[in-house]
Amino acid sequence: MALRMRPSPGAATATLKGAQDWLTEADGAVEQFLSGRLAAMFPADGFQGEEGGKARQGTLRWVVDPIDGTANYARGHPRFCVSLALLEDRTPRIGVLVAPAMGETFAARLGGGVTLNGTAIRAAETAELSRAVVETGWSHRRPASAFVALVQRVIDAGAAPRLSGSGALGLADVAAGRSDGYVELHINLWDVAAALVLLREAGAHVSPFLDGDGPERGNPILACAPGIATELTRITGI
Repeated sequence: MALRMRPSPGAATATLKGAQDWLTEADGAVEQFLSGRLAAMFPADGFQGEEGGKARQGTLRWVVDPIDGTANYARGHPRFCVSLALLEDRTPRIGVLVAPAMGETFAARLGGGVTLNGTAIRAAETAELSRAVVETGWSHRRPASAFVALVQRVIDAGAAPRLSGSGALGLADVAAGRSDGYVELHINLWDVAAALVLLREAGAHVSPFLDGDGPERGNPILACAPGIATELTRITGI
């Protein structure tokens, strides 16, 4: 469905909910489809989507980001994904990210490992920031000056910066060892819920995103190869 509805490359085909906060027709359609299918399959479970919020309550709750990387998606770029997670209270149990235009599916179950297209993956063994690639996600919910300062600290530490437009896939790249870190000063639950399971099962270091009011209001996040966790935590303050 997401592929069929994806705009052609060019100027963004979408509306703005806020500063660089894009919304396409596919966001609502994919979320509605997943909500309906999950309600039919698991009627006792809760459901929360980025667009519609908490539609149903339950001890187990499915959390969906129908299109993560909407700014990319709205311009016909292939780097976007559908994110689906199952939470039990504050414990992520299942995480699935499907990036259909790239032909990739990440899947993880708590205690059951993590795969990319069926092959097991692990976080990188990088131990020096001078050899690291670190993605720095941008959020309009924090001042631009704070983002610029964060990027500068990462560069000053010797790491190479990256910004690719999808927080969920940026985190998945850390789980797969394709990058060494992902840091963002504010991100929401639906962006990270599935990736939290991927990262844990891949042996990555992850900051305590679900502490405090993170599930409701969002939190900063740092995910990285365990060998650079101490230094990157010091640099980012997360």
